[in-house]
Amino acid sequence: MPTPPQIRTHSALDFAASGRRVFAIEAAGLHAVAERIDGAFSTACAAIFNCRGRVVCTGMGKSGHIARKIAATLASTGTPAFYMHPGEAGHGDLGMVTDADMVLALSYSGESDEVLTLLPVLRRQSNQLLAMTGRADSTLARQADIHLDVSVPNEACPLDLAPTSSTTAALAMGDALAVALLEARGFTKDDFARSHPAGTLGRRLLLQIADLMHAGDAVPRVYAQTNLSDALVEMSRKRLGLTGVVDADGRLLGLYTDGDLRRTLDDHSVDLRTTPISQVMTRDPKTISAGALAVEAARLMKAHQITALLVVDDETRLVGALNIHDLLRARVV
Repeated sequence: MPTPPQIRTHSALDFAASGRRVFAIEAAGLHAVAERIDGAFSTACAAIFNCRGRVVCTGMGKSGHIARKIAATLASTGTPAFYMHPGEAGHGDLGMVTDADMVLALSYSGESDEVLTLLPVLRRQSNQLLAMTGRADSTLARQADIHLDVSVPNEACPLDLAPTSSTTAALAMGDALAVALLEARGFTKDDFARSHPAGTLGRRLLLQIADLMHAGDAVPRVYAQTNLSDALVEMSRKRLGLTGVVDADGRLLGLYTDGDLRRTLDDHSVDLRTTPISQVMTRDPKTISAGALAVEAARLMKAHQITALLVVDDETRLVGALNIHDLLRARVV
């Protein structure tokens, strides 16, 4: 009978040691690449900055995955870019590339057949070529207009086969390009939010109080002389757990909430039918403007341990109201 294969067991300590070794090797690789950030990097940034078209990122295999991520990062930080699969490019997708575009090609060996096949066509179309490889003497590096050296001392894979340190280095180089260009363009948080309107970042950076607040007849409001009983009716009808107290011109005088009601009921000297709301309201309550960001309302509520805010205009007229549930529904918090 054949001898059964030996099964090597791995302890928790062995796994942890392997993980730390990978981090150490990849950190050393990143340090080595960072030391080579030089004139070629600046030239690459200037070329992308001045590109009239888009940055077409391409690469095969693991390099393709990194190229796709670099394209996404560039596009979201102000540099128009997209990923093109080099295999599909030779079967029609090259039609997406215009003569105004710049091509960023990734291949650690610099000898990927699928990428090299595209070079004659790109040359005829006069596309500027930026290459990112681990070999400065490779075919791709030699034919590129600009070459960025992302070579690493060794892969984290103990067999020195699986792309690990090398893909991390290429990804970091792509991030370095994107951030340098972001800073050069003066790209802002608002710019970032406009390209991420459906995400949490977009909501936090774009959504304003005016987009969420209850306005018009939906805003609970009473006058200073209104008795508590009638004020409670207004609070119940508008269902926000509060009411604003205003003067004859609609200017905010105070706020009365469900919490204030509980404290009022503890005071047995208060008659709900005869006590005016002005006697028990909170004066100078926290307010916010309609043009403020919704995330600012969340910060105010958290800082002051409150669950609702009244919205006023520049003349302190009451124009809206919102509570924590409105922020939760909008996924601001």
